[in-house]
Amino acid sequence: MTRRLRPTLRLRLTLLNGVLLVGAGAILVTLAWLLVRDALRPTDELRPGTTVLLADGRSLDAAVWQRQLVDAASDELLVKGLLALLAISVVGVAGAYWVAGRTLRPLHQVTATARRLGETTLDQRIGWSGPDDEVAELARTFDAMLDRITAAFEAQKRFVANASHELRTPLAVMRTEIDVTLSDDEADAAEYRRMATVVRDASERANGLVDALLVLARSEAQTGRRLARRTECDLATGTANALSAMSREVERIGLRVQSSLRPAPVTGDPGLLDRLAGNLIENAVRYNHLHGRLWVRTGTDGRSSWLVVRNTGFEVDQADVPGLFEPFRRGGRERTGARGSGLGLSIVRAVCDAHGGTVQVTAQKGGGLEVTVTLPSVDQVPTGSGRVEPHR
Repeated sequence: MTRRLRPTLRLRLTLLNGVLLVGAGAILVTLAWLLVRDALRPTDELRPGTTVLLADGRSLDAAVWQRQLVDAASDELLVKGLLALLAISVVGVAGAYWVAGRTLRPLHQVTATARRLGETTLDQRIGWSGPDDEVAELARTFDAMLDRITAAFEAQKRFVANASHELRTPLAVMRTEIDVTLSDDEADAAEYRRMATVVRDASERANGLVDALLVLARSEAQTGRRLARRTECDLATGTANALSAMSREVERIGLRVQSSLRPAPVTGDPGLLDRLAGNLIENAVRYNHLHGRLWVRTGTDGRSSWLVVRNTGFEVDQADVPGLFEPFRRGGRERTGARGSGLGLSIVRAVCDAHGGTVQVTAQKGGGLEVTVTLPSVDQVPTGSGRVEPHR
């Protein structure tokens, strides 16, 4: 099977240059031919019947001599002009092919780099050092894209490693408790009951982690797409339910809660929005300190609705705030002794992204955080990116 000639960019540029060169040359030859024919008419000003004496001694009518002179000059100009046009076209097309090849060489370098890329070679870059032209811009764009891909791969590797570790821990606890209890021949019902309690707590932790991973995957799957479910709901309702669910923990550590839950209508997935509010309230309670404070408010201005959760706690550097939204980050220390999955704020960011909202985070002086979630109100088209916006 014969291989078709590929219409490469180099070939197209060469053909374009050739067509322009031949066309311009043909126009010039034609103009020269016309000018010569019009210019060689000296006998038009002589009287009819005038004769001319040639160098060979012949006498010839001036009009006949002029016609022969014009025909000879035109033919000679046409032949030599076409030969010159052919030579110039060959040289011009060859030169255009060579120049196009040198110009497009960086593109071949980009292609070769892209072909070599793999999971183990993502550290390679083009590193274009030529002139600052369109090719340089393309090379910089490609290198920036590789930086983003590398960061995504590294984040994925960390996510998988952390998820594996988080799941392995409760499984290891359950297996250890079961093995130790079964190896004790003198274990009584109380010991088995203690072992069952530990196994149940570990299984609940593993189940909670799996549920959180599923919610995170579901939220990220809808990022930038149309939500699978879109119904009118109120952030205030979900926030009130989250506060009610955490009431026992709030009483246990003696938190003082101040809430102002005004209507905050939004359109979206009720399950994801309830999880967003629940995660913010859970984190504000879990990472608070004894007898701390918690402020919660919701509201709307007609165009957007918001949920603001502020809590006391240990001090957080503003520069470390974006890292809190990475999976399995718990702020570096525990504040109530209850360990979470480390996915709470990651889910908040993913849910906001899916609904076209934003998350603004402010580290409070004296400790604690203020998290502000802003979502498009009812009948508003989502335009946000769901990005984390640290307050400056």
